[in-house]
Formats: sequence, C-alpha cells, structure tokens
Amino acid sequence: MAEPRKLVSVAAFWEGLYAERQDGWELGEAAPALEAWLASGRSFRPGARVAVPGCGRGHDARLLARRGYEVTGIDFAEAAVTEARRLAAREGVSVAFERRDVFTLAGDHRGAFDAVWEYTCFCAIDPERRADYARVLHDILEPAGTLLACFFPLKEGADGPPFPVSLGDIDAALGPFFRVVEAGPPAASPERRRGLEWLVLAERRDG
Repeated sequence: MAEPRKLVSVAAFWEGLYAERQDGWELGEAAPALEAWLASGRSFRPGARVAVPGCGRGHDARLLARRGYEVTGIDFAEAAVTEARRLAAREGVSVAFERRDVFTLAGDHRGAFDAVWEYTCFCAIDPERRADYARVLHDILEPAGTLLACFFPLKEGADGPPFPVSLGDIDAALGPFFRVVEAGPPAASPERRRGLEWLVLAERRDG
C-alpha cells in the first residue's frame, strides 16, 4: 500500500492516468449531488468565491460559474487543467483554473474563498494527509466560510485511489477545522456510486 500512496502525491502519476485514459473517476458531467443540492434551492451567498480542488475537467466548476459564482478550479494534472480551460472557453463560461498541488493553496489563497466544493479530491490524496487537506480547506476559507463536500467511496478497505472513506475518517479530518451543519446521503448520485456517497455541509471553525 505504501507505493500507491506515495505516487498519488506526484503530479506525474495523475498525468499518466490521463495519458493512458485511465480516468475512471470522470463522469463527463457535473456531479449529480451538486446538481441536486443547487436544484433544491440551496446556494452559497450571491456572487460567492468558490474553490473546487481536484476539479478535473471542470464540470462542477462550470456549473457553479453558470450559477453566478466566482469560481477557481485547481488540479494537479496539466492535462486536466488544459481540458478544463478548453471546455470553459467552448461554453463561454468564466472560470479561473490553476495547475498546482492543493497542499500549497494556503500560501497565496489564505482566506480567499467564501466556499469550497469538494468531490473526489479527499479520496485521491494519500489518506495519511487528510487532516492536512482539511486544514488547507479551512485556511483558504474566510472566517464564515462554507464547505460543501460529497465524500466517496463510502466503504471498507484500503486500496486506492480512490481510497475508501468511512464516516469516522470524515469526522476525524473535519472535526478540528469545521462544524458540521448537515450530513447524509446526497439526493442524487451516479448509478455506480449510489450508496457510496455522503454529503456534508460544514462551517469553518474560527482560529
């Protein structure tokens, strides 16, 4: 298990998956959980600055931008960011995309966002770095910031990526940095992910 966990922290690992078309996480559309949350009448504050870490080809980022949010998508892989920019340009949607390691975000984005949408980044990183990742999300949010996260895959095991996630894992990572407001299965999931997703709405803790 040590080797795969080490590799996911290197950009070349993800570049290789894109090059070999082993991007099994790709849905080809925005996440149904996010679509359903927005369709239910829920929203971030008007014009909110929203970060989308591990944005991939930017489907969720574009959806949020079309809803009027100021969106920044971040991904480790140049191939993902290049395609995300192409799709945004084709659709005439304004999204800022950055190719970088999410663990570096607090260096120049501290307190820069009102909200974060997290989907499949938590399960892609080395599980030993999950608390560090939660701290990054905390640090890039403003004091009253919101985290909306859909965690996947909710199952037992250790192999990955995607690395399995438990409710205990979620609580352990978020607890020091966020206050959970709501949590439960999302209103919608891709067919192959039904029963494996857990939607959390949380507020940034002060400090």
